[in-house]
Amino acid sequence: PGITGGIGDAGWALPWSNLMGANLTDRITGVFWAAFLLFSWTTASIVSGSVIERIKSSAFWILAVFIGSVFWLIAAAWGWSADGWMVVKWGYHDAFASGVVHAIAGGFALGILIPLGARIGKFSSSGEPRNINPHNPWLVCVGLFLIFTGFWGFYAACNVPYLDVQAGDGVLFSAVNIYLTPTTLSAITFNLIMSLAGGLLAGYLVSKGDAFWTYSGGLGGVIAASAGNDLYHPIQALLIGAIVVPIIYKLHYWVERKFKIDDAVGAVAVHGYAGFIGVVVAGFMLWGYPATAAADSALINPLGQLKGALVMFVVLGFLPGFILASILKMFGALRISR
Repeated sequence: PGITGGIGDAGWALPWSNLMGANLTDRITGVFWAAFLLFSWTTASIVSGSVIERIKSSAFWILAVFIGSVFWLIAAAWGWSADGWMVVKWGYHDAFASGVVHAIAGGFALGILIPLGARIGKFSSSGEPRNINPHNPWLVCVGLFLIFTGFWGFYAACNVPYLDVQAGDGVLFSAVNIYLTPTTLSAITFNLIMSLAGGLLAGYLVSKGDAFWTYSGGLGGVIAASAGNDLYHPIQALLIGAIVVPIIYKLHYWVERKFKIDDAVGAVAVHGYAGFIGVVVAGFMLWGYPATAAADSALINPLGQLKGALVMFVVLGFLPGFILASILKMFGALRISR
């Protein structure tokens, strides 16, 4: 009982379990074990980009443990499982983690940035922001293309191999998503590529050819479409990536100017804002689809997605990040001294 569904035994995940090795009775436990470990690293690494060049390493390690080993796991339990209460009650749908990984990490980063403050020299004496360019655009290119490649592996790994999804006829092999509803590896491959393409094109245009924002736009496009990329038509994925990226680009610079927030690599925008918007958009694009395979499943809907996006970005992301960073600042343990 309880909002998280309770804490139970997971004997199959113990290091000495038969299912943690080669076992023909289990196809997926090891994949999900590794995937969830990866996402604990991913949420922390998203935060790291925003806070670089001023945060104490010890402070970051503490914050990384909380986002990667506490809040991300709660997000997954609530919204990334067929039994999660947000899925069951609200019809929440987030197939490839626009909200449960990216929105929560982006919100957490934003919460840290407020008490952390800007890098020295980021803002002029009059308060105008200065652009601090990456020291090596080629490494930016290599790094982001490695992320694109890894994203496809993540997409494929987060589908459950399933035989006979068509009412017992024994002929159709397919896969199901994290909520155990059917999709195909072909569909998710096309949608990943199309959302990437839309984001790259939009990033190039809105930034007037800036390499950093062109490649970051590709990542933002994928993240924006990830909530529904198991069910979207490829053209939908393309358009979502292309439309959301200019929005997050403009938001990044508006927040920077208005609130003096120094997000060093745009991670709050690319992960947080794109993830939030992507979850909400899925509520409209997939309105009426069943959220799970259960006969009495809740249906995906805009209100459920909006509430889910707020839970991820604000409740599990921004608020914990702000509170924890403020406590560290109170003890002089957050920022490197001059």
